[in-house]
Amino acid sequence: MLQFALTAGIFAVMPGADWAYAITAGLRTGSVVPPVLGLAGGYIVEVTVIAVGVGAVVSSHPDLLTVLTVVGATYIVWLGVTNLLELRRGVPALVSPAPAAGTGTGTGTATGVPSDGLHQFLRGMGVSGINPKGLMLLLALLPQFLTPGGWHSGVQMALLGGIFVLEILVVYSGVAVLARSLLRSRPRLATAVTVCSGIFLTGFGTWMLLDALL
Repeated sequence: MLQFALTAGIFAVMPGADWAYAITAGLRTGSVVPPVLGLAGGYIVEVTVIAVGVGAVVSSHPDLLTVLTVVGATYIVWLGVTNLLELRRGVPALVSPAPAAGTGTGTGTATGVPSDGLHQFLRGMGVSGINPKGLMLLLALLPQFLTPGGWHSGVQMALLGGIFVLEILVVYSGVAVLARSLLRSRPRLATAVTVCSGIFLTGFGTWMLLDALL
């Protein structure tokens, strides 16, 4: 189990679409908890799918996997473009002190960008949960650490997946909080990071689309 925790930890700290979204979450004035929980929730769905055996069915049907990839990639592209378009309304970041009491916009952020917790949770869940790359990674990783003759394979996968989700929570919370701490008083850097996150998400999703369709 320790070996799995170390291996899964390596994957958790590898930058990707999840990291880009966690950084974006850190740049918003709302709590980082909902989006990070959303990212973890997406992986809980994937672990559950694998534990009950659906993951193997998906991986054995190329057409179904292609459809899921296209859906996930399209969502990630949409999320990246949305982040870039939000710059036109103001960077959704902590780039200045919060407004004095009674002078806020009522939107939940210093820039007028909505910061609805459920909305951010669902966005995070979408980034990780409908990304077939994460599903295939877990599908390849989890079976390697099962103990022959031990508990039911589904139970073992669920436990190992739980360890991975806990690591995801720790790593992505750290990424979001660190982004917030470093960029609180650096509006130009916050803008640059927001642009880079949007471009990365858009590019990553586009690459997934091309890889699935070509």
